[in-house]
Amino acid sequence: MEGGWDRAREVSRRMARGAADAGRATVRAGRATVTGTARAGKATASGARKVGQATRRLTYANGAGRTGLGRLIELSAGNSASDALVTVALASTVFFGVPVGEARGSVALYLVITMLPFALLAPFVGPILDRFRSGRRYVMAGTLFGRGLLCFAMAAAVGPGDLPTLFIGALGVLVLSKSYNVSRAAIMPSVLPADIGLVSANARVALFTLVAAGVAVPVGAGLTAVVGSAVVLRVAMVAFLLLGVAAVRLPRHIDSPDLEEEGGPPRWRTLLKVGPAVAEAVWANLALRVFSGFLLFFLLFLVQDEAVPWLAAAEPWARDPFFDIPKTIALLAGAAGLGGLVGAAVANWTRNNSPQLIVLVTLAVTAVTAGVTAVFFGVWTALAIALVTAFAQELGKLALDAIVQREIGEEVRSSTFGVVEAVLQLAWVFGGLVGLVLSLTRSSTAGLVALAVALIAALGWLLVSRRGRVRETERKLRRQRAEAEAEVASDLRPDAQPDGRPDPWPDPQSDAKPGPRPDRRPDVRPDPQPGHQPGPGEQRGGGVDPTKPLTNPHG
Repeated sequence: MEGGWDRAREVSRRMARGAADAGRATVRAGRATVTGTARAGKATASGARKVGQATRRLTYANGAGRTGLGRLIELSAGNSASDALVTVALASTVFFGVPVGEARGSVALYLVITMLPFALLAPFVGPILDRFRSGRRYVMAGTLFGRGLLCFAMAAAVGPGDLPTLFIGALGVLVLSKSYNVSRAAIMPSVLPADIGLVSANARVALFTLVAAGVAVPVGAGLTAVVGSAVVLRVAMVAFLLLGVAAVRLPRHIDSPDLEEEGGPPRWRTLLKVGPAVAEAVWANLALRVFSGFLLFFLLFLVQDEAVPWLAAAEPWARDPFFDIPKTIALLAGAAGLGGLVGAAVANWTRNNSPQLIVLVTLAVTAVTAGVTAVFFGVWTALAIALVTAFAQELGKLALDAIVQREIGEEVRSSTFGVVEAVLQLAWVFGGLVGLVLSLTRSSTAGLVALAVALIAALGWLLVSRRGRVRETERKLRRQRAEAEAEVASDLRPDAQPDGRPDPWPDPQSDAKPGPRPDRRPDVRPDPQPGHQPGPGEQRGGGVDPTKPLTNPHG
């Protein structure tokens, strides 16, 4: 019995010792885990700090930090990332949650719903923003706060599948996003450093916004797959609210004083009143936007219908195993994103060199590429046309912004940008509807040929119009030059007054007109008196010395 108790005590002692060892090991493992987590957190924070510092150096370079351009770039990048989150969340609920045939109807309905209100709101957005030039920071903050509230409403509508609320919320987000872009473009000259041109400043903003959107899209897609669209919309809501606070903290010189008299009539801007340079750039960008919207929906539904050559093989074994539907869509999206980045980089490189010429060149490159793609349609040409279209759209829009900022006065600049943004959005929607219709033919050649011909026709019309304006300007200059030469010749006549009329007192010896003579030209002299000997600067019997110039050599 005593031996049994001894053995029990020994076993208990060993078990206690083992538990103590296990506890110490657990504590050491916990300490190691905490230490590793802390080190990983410090490394992540250090990496994020270094990335933030590098980004801040880029955004604040060339005096952008002193004028407020750097802070505007950061705000625009956050705005673009938040818009990308909203787009990804809505796309997962509207576009890819239904079959292809039903998706066409949903997409067409979405495009029509976004197009009609834009046609109604276009004449009012710009003048309203012009009326609040002294509070542009608060206007931009209001667009951000408003989108945050709409994201909250759409997040509540995702669960029950309330499509009317989603469509209305998407429309509101789109309108407020365009209003933000109008305000941002209008204040760009106010934050422009001396060492940066308008095209370069717009390109810098576009470059950072594209990078931010490119980072936010995969992050938003991953979050949507893990936690759902409603959570992503709530994350976007928080981001918009924080960005609104940042917009209020922008520099005060962004708010320009109201220069117009109170109670004065509002000034409206249309495409017929912006001048030939702005109108030409707008029409070229309209053609690019129509083709961009067409290409997006045309290729998207052709790929989903497997109506492209690399997916349309009759036998499954004949199809390319790499280029399936998801990978093809991902590659096309990547090519479009890369094209936008290249366009922004090229715009920054071109500085302010001939933005009118840049617009026409981008349209010509797009037309040629579309024609080549229609003839040799394949996976690589499809990627090429996606890249070139995004490149041309980005570069052309940046050149257009620079032209508007240079040609249009500040008192109506927001109105002009409002009209431009509205018509460009309508053009993109129209192109998307055309792409939806032509995708039903399941023929890539027919759609691309039709749009290539339309682009070439638009380019030819712009070139002919430009040539006509140049000739008209040359005719006006020649006419003005001829009138000036005729006026100078009439002024140089000896019997003419300074205003070119004949001298009413031609005979200095006549006594028919007594009284003082009017002033005469300094180079016209009366006949000498009898007995007067001509001096070295006079001519006998003369009036004008032919050896003396009639004009002042010193101007």
